[in-house]
Amino acid sequence: MQTKTLRINPKNPSISQIRQAAKIIKSGGVVAFPTETVYGLGANALNSKSVRKIFAAKGRPSDNPLIVHISDIAEVGILADSIPNTAYDLMERFWPGPLTIVLKKSKIVPKIVTGGLDTVAIRMPKNKIAQGLIREADVPIAAPSANVAGRPSPTTAKHVKEDLSGKISLIIDGGPTKIGIESTVVDLSKKTPMLLRPGSVTLEQLREIVGAVRIHPIIFGKKTKTIHRSPGMKYRHYSPNAKIILVEGANANQKISQLLRQYKKQGMRVGILSMKKNNAKSDLTRFVGSNPNMIAANLFKSFREFDEKKIDIILAQGISQKGLGLGIMNRLGKAAYKKIRA
Repeated sequence: MQTKTLRINPKNPSISQIRQAAKIIKSGGVVAFPTETVYGLGANALNSKSVRKIFAAKGRPSDNPLIVHISDIAEVGILADSIPNTAYDLMERFWPGPLTIVLKKSKIVPKIVTGGLDTVAIRMPKNKIAQGLIREADVPIAAPSANVAGRPSPTTAKHVKEDLSGKISLIIDGGPTKIGIESTVVDLSKKTPMLLRPGSVTLEQLREIVGAVRIHPIIFGKKTKTIHRSPGMKYRHYSPNAKIILVEGANANQKISQLLRQYKKQGMRVGILSMKKNNAKSDLTRFVGSNPNMIAANLFKSFREFDEKKIDIILAQGISQKGLGLGIMNRLGKAAYKKIRA
């Protein structure tokens, strides 16, 4: 299969170009497109045959649920049953935007979309290209991140090409994404809301709107036998080819310096993922930013840069888990080969 790339202005998308992509969705094809979080790999969420193409292209396990993207809040009533008032409170505050809400699914949603579960994850993206694509396709679009399963999520069209060229019909190039990590996911299918995946809509912000919000233990790396109602929970995710060693604690800098010397003596190519500018003599040091917004925007891009330079080991220092930091640390933790407390 030849994969075409269609460059669309993200600030003022051409409706004729959007319709080209929407035609592929309508005909049962798969299209990679930008959102404000990461690039998504989209197909008609109500067509099981089309959705299977997403799983095939990504090599994604069939029990890993997808997020359904919509362009109008009215579509929630079609996709979900028993919608609580808290859901509408969150939609009013955070939609369109980087928040996914898990609700009891309606019969119209195919089981392949939900991983066989009785719930469906729904989001209304803010990105103008994504909004236009959903409107013109005139169907809800199921879309996980547009990468090979387990790899770092794509934040540019170039990243999508690296993973999926020859496997999908079209990539919409709408420039780099703004946020850089996937949406926050909150489960409203039970009495008390539960955070399933942290993101740029923070735990603190959720609690301001709905009050008590439980945190799923898997966010902190704890093993659990509970049902996984969100992407990013059950399997290892976000990982570059290099092995990430995540170092936390008051003595993290000293430990990273020690590990750098140790692995260099072993003849390994060592990279440092840095939140502070430094002069460490690594094979590749990537300064991803001094604040959470910058770190999130550069995180997955940096993972891929380390792979391009054939780095064997990435040494990454942890940050505070307050606010967006919880989402960043969740991604680092899921990607890490090893975690060290120094």
